Amino acid sequence: MNAVAVLSGLGKAVPDRIVTNDDLAAVMDTNDEWIRTRTGIRERRWAQPGQSSDDLGETAARMALTHFAGSVSAGIDRIDTVIKATFTPPSRCVTGAATIASKLGIRTPFAFDIQAACSGFVYGSAVAQGLIAAGIAKNVLVIGAEVTSTSIAPDDRGTAILFGDGAGAAIYTPGEVDEPGALGPFDLHTDGTASDILDWRGSDQMMNPAWHFNEQVNIDHHWFLQMNGTQVYKRAVPAMATSTQAALDMRGWSIDQLDHLIGHQANQRILHAVAQRLHLDPAKAFTNLQAYGNTSAASIPLALTEASEQGVLKAGDTVALTAFGAGLTWGSTTLIWPDLPPIPDIFS
Repeated sequence: MNAVAVLSGLGKAVPDRIVTNDDLAAVMDTNDEWIRTRTGIRERRWAQPGQSSDDLGETAARMALTHFAGSVSAGIDRIDTVIKATFTPPSRCVTGAATIASKLGIRTPFAFDIQAACSGFVYGSAVAQGLIAAGIAKNVLVIGAEVTSTSIAPDDRGTAILFGDGAGAAIYTPGEVDEPGALGPFDLHTDGTASDILDWRGSDQMMNPAWHFNEQVNIDHHWFLQMNGTQVYKRAVPAMATSTQAALDMRGWSIDQLDHLIGHQANQRILHAVAQRLHLDPAKAFTNLQAYGNTSAASIPLALTEASEQGVLKAGDTVALTAFGAGLTWGSTTLIWPDLPPIPDIFS
């Protein structure tokens, strides 16, 4: 039987800069109550000028390597593949995975980026599963990292309140299909016919890493996120619920056997609606978006790391991961939570 990917390390990184709902209310027509009641978000982290998704991804990867092998240096020689999921790369030519691997000191890895927006980490984990099963890779570092604050239009309340910056990382190693930490079968989908409901708008450039929300810019000469929130909600809820159920069915689990749903942290209403469709207790749907907002490809590994740190995820718990994003993309998988060591605090 071919090996499968087993979760063996986790890490996270968020910028120091905290942007509260009140901070946004000072520069646009909104208020804290309006944002909280519609999204569940209280604050988010935004990068400092010059801080890129590669920078955050490197920090998250260092934590994951330490968690995996006891130290960064002990883990470096064991990593042969690096995958970075992002839609906010600092370079349109050089892959972030290659840059991060170089900064970490990983020698000549197989490194590449993927772009599946908010589904990027689930897609990247599926790629890791396939590479390990095919014998192409052994130890795979998957990073989800975004700096979305450079992509928010100052006149768009629909996106400015939602998105935050951050990174999460996971290390997968070869293992047996029934062991704790082993990823289950994946349910993955794409629908390009509705790509216009969540996309970029603008004219001159893919993004401007030097731009920050509180600066004056010529909006006509920048690319910004645009989103039809109503349509995203209508599509995300059934897609994530159906995909989660499909992943459970392939694993042979009933919804009653599921201990935790770790969904893409887009909106509290979406996560609760997905749980309701699945007839799952909403308390089983872990959320940390109140502190970080929607961090796109970073949201699931960031949530996994925090849920593990907080003791929410315990060895033997059954876990489902599910995401939905631009493309449109969506997908899900499952795992039994492994007995991982405590996650190191590299920020102290």
